[in-house]
Amino acid sequence: MKVQKEVVKKVIDYIEKNLEKEINLDNISKNIGYSKFYLNRIFTEYTGITMYKYLQNRRLTVAAEKLVKTDKPIMQIAYEAGYDTQQSFSFAFKQIYLYPPKIYRDMGIFMPKQNRISLCCSYISSYKFITQIKEIAA
Repeated sequence: MKVQKEVVKKVIDYIEKNLEKEINLDNISKNIGYSKFYLNRIFTEYTGITMYKYLQNRRLTVAAEKLVKTDKPIMQIAYEAGYDTQQSFSFAFKQIYLYPPKIYRDMGIFMPKQNRISLCCSYISSYKFITQIKEIAA
């Protein structure tokens, strides 16, 4: 378990260092040295979120901060967040922030949706926990 926790920490560090670079699950697995399926499974067990969703949410959180705290064009922020078009960025942004980027910027209030995950405490996904309870009760 301790080895898995260290691997998950390495994944988080790699994602955080490369948020504005073109990375995907294949890049992450190649850099960390484990299969993407194994990494995604243990990452989800420890954090409760998939690697892809964590990467996407972190990028959109950083983008939301830039929208509020800078005057960068929305397209530049979209590109820095890993999106090729403003439309795809706006669609993804609206899914977690409920507002299009322009309106969010005009509101002027930054509210992070996904902070960096810290593994100071042990966490087992609720699914695994419920499964273990059912096995004990049976």
